[in-house]
Amino acid sequence: MKKVAWGILSTAKIGREKVIPAMQSAQCCDVQAIASRSLERAQQTAVALGIPRAYGSYEELFDDPAIEAIYNPLPNEQHVALTLQAARAGKHVLCEKPMALRADDIAALREVAAKVHIMEAFMVRFHPQWERVRELVRAGDLGAVRSIQSYFSYFNRDTTNIRNHSHQGGGALYDIGCYAIVTARYLFEAEPLRVVALVDRDPDFGTDRVVSGLIDFGEGRRLDFTVSTQVVPYQRVNVCGERARIEVRIPFNAPLGGATDILIDDGTALDGRAIRTETISPCNMYGLQGDVFSRVVRGEIALPYGLDDATRNMRVIDALFASEKTSGWVAV
Repeated sequence: MKKVAWGILSTAKIGREKVIPAMQSAQCCDVQAIASRSLERAQQTAVALGIPRAYGSYEELFDDPAIEAIYNPLPNEQHVALTLQAARAGKHVLCEKPMALRADDIAALREVAAKVHIMEAFMVRFHPQWERVRELVRAGDLGAVRSIQSYFSYFNRDTTNIRNHSHQGGGALYDIGCYAIVTARYLFEAEPLRVVALVDRDPDFGTDRVVSGLIDFGEGRRLDFTVSTQVVPYQRVNVCGERARIEVRIPFNAPLGGATDILIDDGTALDGRAIRTETISPCNMYGLQGDVFSRVVRGEIALPYGLDDATRNMRVIDALFASEKTSGWVAV
């Protein structure tokens, strides 16, 4: 197929270091332009990454008739407004997670949903290691899956980092807790019924620095997770069924262009001797995500995750924050 012409909204670090290089190496993406509110920053990034055009305003990018799709990695509180502006200009939008700060805010995008495609950028759903785990779950290799345990942390007390700015949607739940939620929904192929949360907030930033949650998916299925912005970097997911479990060793920041391992354990030896390792071939999940969305733009495949999916994920986050205030269970 003809590659889709992409424009990048802002010079955000995730775009510069991960998403843009991956899309430039992908099969279906052609990164043609980048925009920033600073023309100098846009030009510097364009030169560094070999992007043909640089703009000093977002509006100039939206007005570029050659651009078909926009990647939006702006700070969280700007996701809805700038996605809506791009979509009104006729551009398809791949928007970084979380798509909004509240589920109800996503409703504003329904105005343009019939004209363009909009997808939340959870790149993990396109990584073959997660596709393989879901394949094993669906095949019944684990028996009925009862529990998913997820842990994701890093340490960041940089006062200039947006992850520590509460007014911009910083904090652990928005930044990384969303991954625990979306991957559990992906594997259970169901929606949560209720949640309860325990939240510790940074006394200076006001952001949620440690969040533990228990999410009830019904029928004896649950996700229990902990995420933190101020704990030693670590991540792991365990998917536990009646007959076996799968451990995803690097579930969220899988090495770009590198191989990954999933561990399959039938529990017959508690010291790990029964573990079987499957190695997943090298890939770049950001490039795979860009290719999928490009194929959607070209009409080759249907949109796999739209506004309804983004809204469902955000309703879980909304409920967890509500549980923080009530100290009890909250229905989703």
